[in-house]
Amino acid sequence: MTDHEELARAVRAARGSLAEVGPAWVRAAGDFERVALPNGDGDVLRDLLVAERAAVVIEIGLAYGSSALAIAEALVALGDRRARHVIIDAHQHAFHHAGWEAIASAGLAGLCTLTAERSQLELPRLVARGFVADAAFVDGSHIFHNVFVDLCFLREIVRPGGLIVLDDCGWPSVGTAVRYFERNTGWTAEPIGRPTRLRAFRLPDPRVEPSFEDFEPFH
Repeated sequence: MTDHEELARAVRAARGSLAEVGPAWVRAAGDFERVALPNGDGDVLRDLLVAERAAVVIEIGLAYGSSALAIAEALVALGDRRARHVIIDAHQHAFHHAGWEAIASAGLAGLCTLTAERSQLELPRLVARGFVADAAFVDGSHIFHNVFVDLCFLREIVRPGGLIVLDDCGWPSVGTAVRYFERNTGWTAEPIGRPTRLRAFRLPDPRVEPSFEDFEPFH
């Protein structure tokens, strides 16, 4: 078995264990079930990224690591030498670093990086450094202005024609934030062919810069 095959097997095992047994530590009873991306939605996320052939993915929010492992599974499956998974989460300490430990125990520390900073502060730094991603997954703060700022900067980071996937668009704060970009910057909903709480959006290519005179209300 090659090193690549061993890593792919380790990631699948880590995902299976997390789904079946749960993390080694939780903040409170039921918190993992409430916070973590369900395993089936993780499969959807993985398959979206594989279909996208995304080599560089940025993720907002780590928590218990279920979505991060799904993203890593996609990157390992594609086997692109450029593969990189950038994670931003200022609150991993509140989870006793359970999410990062799940990543490290699966042998993914070389593929994944974690920045313990608010995404609203770290994302503009990445823009300034010229960082470009093929896709993004957003499941961080659900406060409207935080989600809106995240999406503003991810619009600069994700390449034209790339994909942004969000969890919890059913929350009014999250759904309202993304609706601005649908109505004003040319984002289009990407079809997902199976039941999921995730939503995916295709960025236009070339990037759309709307005029202030053409503003569309988005509430």
